[in-house]
Amino acid sequence: MPLPKAELHLHIEGTLEPELAFTLAARNGVALPYADTEELREAYRFEDLQSFLNLYYELMAVLRTERDFEDLAHAYLARAAAQGVRHAEIFFDPQAHLARGVGMGTVVEGLWRALGSSETTHGVSTRLILCFLRDESAESALETLDAAKPYLDRITGIGLDSAEVGHPPVKFREVYEAAAALGLRRVAHAGEEGPPEYITEALDVLGVERVDHGLRCMEDPALVERLVRERIPLTLCPLSNVRLRTVDTLADHPLPAMLDAGLVCTVNSDDPAYFGGYAGDNFDAVRQTLDLTEERLRELARNSFTASFLEDDEERRARYLAEVDAYRF
Repeated sequence: MPLPKAELHLHIEGTLEPELAFTLAARNGVALPYADTEELREAYRFEDLQSFLNLYYELMAVLRTERDFEDLAHAYLARAAAQGVRHAEIFFDPQAHLARGVGMGTVVEGLWRALGSSETTHGVSTRLILCFLRDESAESALETLDAAKPYLDRITGIGLDSAEVGHPPVKFREVYEAAAALGLRRVAHAGEEGPPEYITEALDVLGVERVDHGLRCMEDPALVERLVRERIPLTLCPLSNVRLRTVDTLADHPLPAMLDAGLVCTVNSDDPAYFGGYAGDNFDAVRQTLDLTEERLRELARNSFTASFLEDDEERRARYLAEVDAYRF
């Protein structure tokens, strides 16, 4: 039985495995420019964030109906549960679907068909986080939030993802203020490819409660001090960092130094179909390559539940933490 954990940095569109992509393409009459699953899997080799994003958005064409989004979510939850995930806070990118003529309702209702019964079906509790694409306009983000208003009973928070460089957090000040007024939780990608200043800006301007990635905080000792002092969680994605060349090899990953500094780090999978590993695979990889002790792994698992948006269910959080404490490696 794997170590119990929460996954806090997971893009549901990034769980689209080649086999499911071909199944959905056939169902929806979409022609993929790949001969078979092997050729598509070969395409899942990226040089950088942009080359990944190009394929990521291209493959979204197969997602058309509520049933497609339901199947996508069920496939992820089954894999996640098998790797010890007990709670998942799942990102989705509505703008990428709205641009293709797929409505907000289709996406949210489809995902909810799986998430609404995820605890019964998969033994995994879930939250849904709507992400804005930072390379789209601030106006588009506001329109997207407006389109989501009928579904806010199913949406816990907002996030900010896609190409980071050149799109500082301040660009989205207005939509984050509007989301805060609606009672939504706030996270944002910052300090993956972008500079440490983007992390500071996400905290000060957007009021984020968690930083997604945050890797480059280590370049700014004063920022590290602040993150430690304020107990701001970081949702790290080690295998993603290697695949996108944020770090050269897993052995170079700063996770041990970040933990030594007292940062509240969590380990997640990001876009696991594309980056070669789900949550448990990431835990296994850092354990083996970075020589993490059992207590360090337990700390990462505890952090994941502590950093989860479970304030509405503290009894559940306490139960998950007790599972971590009772776990025997």
